[in-house]
Amino acid sequence: MSKLLTIEQTSRILNVSQNTLREWDKKGINIIPVKTVGGHRRYREDDVNKFVGETGVEEKITNIVVTYSRVSSHEQKTKGDLDRQSQRLSEYCAKKKYVVHHIIKDVGSGLSDTRTGFVKMVDLVIKKKINKVIIENKDRLTRFQFNLIKTFFESYDVEIECVENNNISNEEEFVNDIMMLMASFSGKLYGKRSVKRKKEIKEQKLKEKQNLENTI
Repeated sequence: MSKLLTIEQTSRILNVSQNTLREWDKKGINIIPVKTVGGHRRYREDDVNKFVGETGVEEKITNIVVTYSRVSSHEQKTKGDLDRQSQRLSEYCAKKKYVVHHIIKDVGSGLSDTRTGFVKMVDLVIKKKINKVIIENKDRLTRFQFNLIKTFFESYDVEIECVENNNISNEEEFVNDIMMLMASFSGKLYGKRSVKRKKEIKEQKLKEKQNLENTI
C-alpha cells in the first residue's frame, strides 16, 4: 500500500503552494488526494512520484532542474512579485513533470553579472550539478548578451528554457534597471569625490600643522 503524504509534504516535493494543490483537487486535475475521516487531504506517494517523473534513478540524474527568478528592486520583492514569479516557475515545472533540485531567487539589476543568485547558478553550471535552467523570459536572466550566456551554459550541457510569461512589464523592469545602474554609478562617483575631498582636507591640515611648527 502506498504511503500517504500530507498536503504540506506534497507541496514541498512538487514545489507548488498548498493552495495550488487545493485548486487542483477542486478541478479534479493532476493529482487527486484521498480524504481522511476528518476531511484532510492525503496524497499517495506513488501518485506524487509518478507525477514528478521519479520512475527511476536514470531520470533523476538526467533531469536536474533549477528555477531562476529575478526582480530589480526590494520594493518588488516586498510586494510579493519575486515569490509569485518563482511560484509560477515551480508550477510550470510540476506540469512538465520536471524534478526541481534548486530554486534560486535574485533581487538586482538584470544589467549586473554579480547578482548573488546568478553567481550561484553559474557555479552550479560549471560544477555540472544541473542541466536545465527554467526562467520566465530572457530578461529575467540578463538584460544583455543572453546568447553569450546561453552558449556558455550549453558548453556545459545546460539548457535554458523560457516560459515566456507575459505578466511582467518589461518596460517597467528596464526603467528600474537603468535607475539602479545610474544610482550605482552616481554612488561610486560620489564616493570617489568624497575620498578625494577628505584626502585634500587631511593634506591641508598637515601643511597647516607643519607651518605652525616651523613658526614656533
